[in-house]
Formats: sequence, structure tokens, C-alpha cells
Amino acid sequence: MKLHEIHLKGYKSIDGQDGQIIPLRDVTVLLGANGSGKSNLVSFFKMLNYMTTGALQQYVGKQGVSRLLFYGPKQTESISFELKFEDDAAHDTYEVKLSYGLPDRLFISGEKITYHKIGESKPQQYFLESGGAESELKKDKQQTSKVLHGLLSGIRTYQFHDTSDTAKIKDRGYVDDAKYLRSDAGNLAAFLKMLKDHNKYTKYYERIVRHIQRVMPQFGDFDLEPIPGNKDYVRLNWKDASGSDYLFDPDQISDGSLRFMALVTLLLQPPDLLPKFIVLDEPELGLHPAAIAELAGIVRSAAQKTQLLLATQSTRLVDEFSADDLVVVERNDEKNCSIFKTMDSEQLKDWLDRYSLSELWEKNVLGGQP
Repeated sequence: MKLHEIHLKGYKSIDGQDGQIIPLRDVTVLLGANGSGKSNLVSFFKMLNYMTTGALQQYVGKQGVSRLLFYGPKQTESISFELKFEDDAAHDTYEVKLSYGLPDRLFISGEKITYHKIGESKPQQYFLESGGAESELKKDKQQTSKVLHGLLSGIRTYQFHDTSDTAKIKDRGYVDDAKYLRSDAGNLAAFLKMLKDHNKYTKYYERIVRHIQRVMPQFGDFDLEPIPGNKDYVRLNWKDASGSDYLFDPDQISDGSLRFMALVTLLLQPPDLLPKFIVLDEPELGLHPAAIAELAGIVRSAAQKTQLLLATQSTRLVDEFSADDLVVVERNDEKNCSIFKTMDSEQLKDWLDRYSLSELWEKNVLGGQP
């Protein structure tokens, strides 16, 4: 079952009256200028993740209610969303309303589940207990609730921007912190070591190494032995392709190469470990054009096993996908809100015969320009 559509109202730059309907494919590429609202949709997926773990109030506390509600609580009193999931057997819908309350908080004022089996005339609907600080979905014993909670729990948001000297990805990490790749790839070394040492996953580790070598020919392999004197910790050390015993540390990898290592590991990990829905925020940051082309191929491969949403401003990355994969985000100056527009390759056929997608974006044929 896949996430087919989102109807979102009142969240950040999305207005609370009509809201926005955002269709989702196996790969959805969000394209828009700075400040258009791409990052706000990415943060919505982060909020969903907090909700499934019973930590909605932690997210609200970090963000602040005024920042979450469209133009604050004086203009918008609630956030509502409807998530539509589909497969060949049924359509499931999960609807939630988050209302403003004092002192400066959001509470669950409505939570509704709909299950519509294909072939049946009427859907089954039921409401969960509302009025609390957290979602009741995880606690509910009904089968549809369990399925939906499993799907929502499988949504993961990733951003590999931090490659500074103090970034977690460069630091030593606890070797057992390898259940899943963290959102900032802070446990990349431990996760790779788990793949390398696990008989079932070794071939996936080797495939990751091969793809890194295609973009970074000087790369030989990772050296993921525990730190001398402390077998519980590991660091992202590596050796080059020369065959030398010289050990390089993660500070001797360019920022772009380090991000590419994290992206390849995320997307080429074993299928049974893959998140059900992956959100990537500006994955092209710091990558060479050849690396972007390689990344696009890996994304298409991963899309056979999971869904992906990419938020980007990269013309190079956009050209690797079709018009049907695009959702263009732009600012509506009249309503002061974000607008999400889908593209149609048939309608753009005459344009696409002469121009690439990136050229159409730059010419503002697609919209999404400042």
C-alpha cells in the first residue's frame, strides 16, 4: 500500500481554507524557488514521524505553535490533513485535525479512519478518541489502524547537509547504533559495518562500495574496524584504491563525497531495511553533475521498492526525471500561500520536443520561479 495523496490545510505556508492537494508517485520531485514552501512540506513529514512515536508535543514545542499555523493562531485555528493510501485491494484514508488551545499548544481534535475495500459499495469509517495531546492511532487495536500506523512509522526524512568538523557523521559512533540509518547519517559508520559483517547483507554493502567508486575512483573501501582500545566504537575511516595501508579519516573526504556516501547507503540498503517512504531534502547539495546523474539512477532503482519525495532546486537533477514526476511549488502573492502544481507530459509535449525540463523551468513555463 502506497501513499497516494495528501490534502493539507493550515500548516505553515499552506492556507487553512482550501489547503493544497498534493499527489504522490513512486518518485515525486518537488521543484521551487527559495521560500516557495518545499521545506514546509518536508517538515510536515517530520511532524508525522513525531506523531507516530507519541512525540507530537515535543515537535510542537520545538517549532512553536505560531510557526506551525498559517499566519499564526489569530488567523488559523487548526491544521488538518487527509492522507490517502491505495493498493489493489483497498483504499485507506487517515484524517486528523490539530486545533489550537491554551496555553500555546495543539491538541488532537479529530482523528478518523476510513477503509474502503475494492468492490464494496460503502467504506467502513470510525473515529478515534479525540481531545488528547497525542494521536491514538498507535494504541487502537483495529486492523486498519495497525496498518496505517505501520505505514506512517515507515516515513523517514533525511537531510545530509551537515558535514562540518563537528558533524556526527565524522565522529566516532556506538557500533550497535545500526538498527536504521539516522536522518543526518550520524551513525553511517556503524550502519555500514552492520551491513558488511552480516552474511545476509554483505552483497548490499559491496554494491554500495561499487557505486561510491564510480563517482569517487580513488576510493578503495571502508575500514570499519573498532577503534583501538575501545571495541564499542567505530569511525568512518577508509583506504584508497592504490592498495596502500594508509588509513584516511572522514575529514579527508570532500563534503560532496561524504554526502554521496550517505545517499548511496540510504538508497541501496537491503529492501527489508528500507523505509516505506523516503523524504530527501536537497540531496544534490555539493554533488558533481556526474554524481547527480548517478544519484538519479539509484533513486529510480530504489523506487521499485519504496516511495521517494525529493525537494530540490537542481536543474541537473530535474532533467533526470519526467514531467509527470514533478510537483512545482510557488508562492501565490494574492493569497500569500504556497501552491503545489502537478505537471502533465502530454500537455508539455510540444515544449519538451524543443527544451529540457530545466530549460522550461528557467523560462518559467512550469512556474515555480521567484
